[in-house]
Amino acid sequence: MSITVKDVQHVARLARLHLSPEEEAVFTEQMNAILQYAEKLSGLDTEGVEPTTHVLHVSNVMREDVVKESLSIEDVLLNAPEEEDGQFKVPAVLE
Repeated sequence: MSITVKDVQHVARLARLHLSPEEEAVFTEQMNAILQYAEKLSGLDTEGVEPTTHVLHVSNVMREDVVKESLSIEDVLLNAPEEEDGQFKVPAVLE
């Protein structure tokens, strides 16, 4: 597979990029080099290799949930700058 200048112009138009003819030539060469490398990788023997989503093993490090007593409303409201009827009182944001 090979990328042409026309392909680069199409992608640039989709990305709303304005490329000079020199930039189009450079990107065409670079994209072709990337595709040539990808073609080399497709020739590797991957028989028996497990597919992975990460290079390294990733595990969940969250702790188990533990049910315990929470603070009472009175204790929570001790930290409130203002309270009214057992709730935090905040400035109105709508008129």
